[in-house]
Amino acid sequence: MVEDPMSPTPEPAPARLRTIPSRLLAGAAAVADRLVSERLAAEGAHRWHFAVLVALAEFGPASQAELSRRTGIYRSDMVAVLNELGDGACVRREADPTDRRRNVITLTPTGRRRLELLDTLIADAQRELLAPLTPAQQGELIRLLTALTEHHHPAHPRPRDTR
Repeated sequence: MVEDPMSPTPEPAPARLRTIPSRLLAGAAAVADRLVSERLAAEGAHRWHFAVLVALAEFGPASQAELSRRTGIYRSDMVAVLNELGDGACVRREADPTDRRRNVITLTPTGRRRLELLDTLIADAQRELLAPLTPAQQGELIRLLTALTEHHHPAHPRPRDTR
């Protein structure tokens, strides 16, 4: 019997529901979300902290608007995230010397150390999530999920209707 990850009780899901890709993806996403959230919360962090620190580490200093676009975090929420990261000395916010109306966010050495810790926690959650799969299956899952995500991303051109 297969439990339904979408159900609040450990009852088996009907067979038809266990073969619907969108339902399976939603169930796996719910498990992944829980695993990641639990680990980050144990360190007083959440996924938005991680996303901002990763973006700054990969792309360097950025404006709040750039960080919003790169991470998918709404601009209105970004202010609170940056305040929290600033309170922890993980980021520094300074006026842009070329445009005093905007701020440039920079990752600090404390932020780099914090990111290293969060990277470890995220990796632990991924290991637990993917534990039932072989390394080859894990790679295939990542490839397939990437293909789905790229295909359905708003910037991805849709195939023309050739009828």
